[in-house]
Amino acid sequence: MQYTLEHTASQSEARAGTLETPHGNIKTPIFMPVGTAGSVKGVHVKELKEDIKAQIILGNTYHLYLRPGMPIMEAAGGLHKFNGWDKPILTDSGGFQVFSLGDIRKLSEEGVRFQSHIDGSYHLFSPENSMNIQRSIGADIIMAFDECTPGDADYTYAKKSLDLTQRWLERCFVQLGKTQPLYGHTQSLFPIVQGCVYPDLRKMAAQQVSSYHADGYAIGGLAVGEKEEDMYAMIEVVNAVLPTNKPRYLMGVGTPVNILEAIDRGVDMFDCVMPTRNGRNGMLFTQKGIINIRNKKWESDFTPVDPDGTSYVDHQYSRAYLRHLIISKEMLGAQIASIHNLAFYVWISQEARRQIKNDTFKTWKEQMVQQLSVRL
Repeated sequence: MQYTLEHTASQSEARAGTLETPHGNIKTPIFMPVGTAGSVKGVHVKELKEDIKAQIILGNTYHLYLRPGMPIMEAAGGLHKFNGWDKPILTDSGGFQVFSLGDIRKLSEEGVRFQSHIDGSYHLFSPENSMNIQRSIGADIIMAFDECTPGDADYTYAKKSLDLTQRWLERCFVQLGKTQPLYGHTQSLFPIVQGCVYPDLRKMAAQQVSSYHADGYAIGGLAVGEKEEDMYAMIEVVNAVLPTNKPRYLMGVGTPVNILEAIDRGVDMFDCVMPTRNGRNGMLFTQKGIINIRNKKWESDFTPVDPDGTSYVDHQYSRAYLRHLIISKEMLGAQIASIHNLAFYVWISQEARRQIKNDTFKTWKEQMVQQLSVRL
């Protein structure tokens, strides 16, 4: 996998680049829709390509491992063949999901033993079998197995957790070296920078992962309960260390404002369930602010959801109609809202790219942050 840095914005760390993968090129900055169980919830592949203009989607190792399982995945020829998506795919390692299971998981040096949320059966995720599962899924970009440290962890816990993540990272690379891709294309392993909200730990982690000369790097353990200003500060600490000639992926973040602030600080790749999860509940993102479509004020508003979004919004649906669908719990309402929000997220990342290349990013970003923070 090859990353080409094309331009860095003036008065900013914001970058525009191209990431070449076995299933196509990705123009960064980029937002990646989350396809937890092998699909972006409620959205067809055709809509992902034509309406949302997604360049890459995510799959979830934990959920795909439990269902449909790796024998089915391998028989299908990997996730690309299984779900019909022929563009790039990124998979997480399953770490965040198993750590969020709370009382039904047990952490050790070996890995994490956990109970399935589906049937209560017991399983082990370790660095080794996380790599094996991601080989079976066949994603272009795969993630190292790590512990996602809580945002409110004290320094002692954060240091201990980071040490474990670093030992696991070595095992991930060793296991990857012992195995081969299953479907005729290469896979790139991204290490994950942890360290909670402690600058010295984040710096140490960034230095450690950089020593692997990986194809790209991820920043994890943010937007998990810490203050926004701490998140931005940790991004700055980490990106000051990570190599400039490799892509940087901020995991699981966040709002459109979070994304613009992170782009400003040199992040290239993003994912978050917010566009679809919030969309299903009636929250719509627009260029002029956030709409709660359930509010009665939209009941007879026959204008498009985002009148300014001529490049990414299907204008045949009005706010009044979408409100009717959401209030009536019609499946189409959740689908339209999800497509709208995902298209908005992809658009804002690609508009950021255009502004970066035009050297107008900083002024545009400051204006957009003000607009996007408004509740309409």
